[in-house]
Amino acid sequence: MANMVKIIGVRFRNVGKIYYFGPKDHDLQVGDHVIVETARGVEFGHVVLAPRDVDEKSVIQPLRDVLRPATVEDEEREAKNRDKEKEAHQICLQKIQDHGLEMKLIDVEYTFDNNKVLFYFTADGRVDFRALVKDLASVFKTRIELRQIGVRDETKILGGIGICGRPLCCHTYLTEFAPVSIKMAKEQNLSLNQTKISGACGRLMCCLKNEQEIYEELNKKLPGIGDTVTTKEGLQGKVHSVSVLRQHVRVLVEVNDEKEIRDYKVEDLRFRPRKKKMKLSEEEFRELKALEDKGGQSSFDKE
Repeated sequence: MANMVKIIGVRFRNVGKIYYFGPKDHDLQVGDHVIVETARGVEFGHVVLAPRDVDEKSVIQPLRDVLRPATVEDEEREAKNRDKEKEAHQICLQKIQDHGLEMKLIDVEYTFDNNKVLFYFTADGRVDFRALVKDLASVFKTRIELRQIGVRDETKILGGIGICGRPLCCHTYLTEFAPVSIKMAKEQNLSLNQTKISGACGRLMCCLKNEQEIYEELNKKLPGIGDTVTTKEGLQGKVHSVSVLRQHVRVLVEVNDEKEIRDYKVEDLRFRPRKKKMKLSEEEFRELKALEDKGGQSSFDKE
């Protein structure tokens, strides 16, 4: 029988990663604020997973216990830290300008115990910020850490509205970025136009992953465009287009020496099973190459 251990899930930022801690003897519920000790010091977090028993093997050891539920004083201190972060942001912006560095400041974070100030930034390449760190340390009189992040992390921190009209997934509920492939767009019959399948970060939209599994399952039942099929009337024709969700196929057939396009349910057609690999046209391949050069998470071969 597997050894079980009681844990709670704690998050430190709005949509940050969830970390496990032992609840000890504290009665904690989702939404409670807690004080815990992490690798970078004492931190203020909020409970997102209620106490539960999990397999000990699924927990990274050693499992640290919650120090205490947050007090009123802790809440006030955390609020003051948020105000200090805004001030530190303005100071750092000025220092970056003074040093003439090609970098974009995204966010500033104080640890709860004020033992460290973290500055998150983006840049096109490597940045020599050693002089900047010394300058900031002389101002804040504490440990300074500068972290270069990617454009996806930048968008996750700043947030925004997606083309669907809703707040960005990465800013509202995604704790980690799942790998997204350009072939997902191809599988879902989406346009390979960069502006239509790229998110606010300029990379492939994370939501391509959401429906990929069902599209893969539905596509297995459909012929490919250009495939030869036999209709229920015994006619042979070429697949003109498919509707994946409706499971309908439009077929170009020849009747009385005239060509016409007819709509069929997939169960009314006979055809060879679809090949696993999806062929890409020269135009599509160029689109994919452009996305890859742009830094997207595409992974493909010319087939």
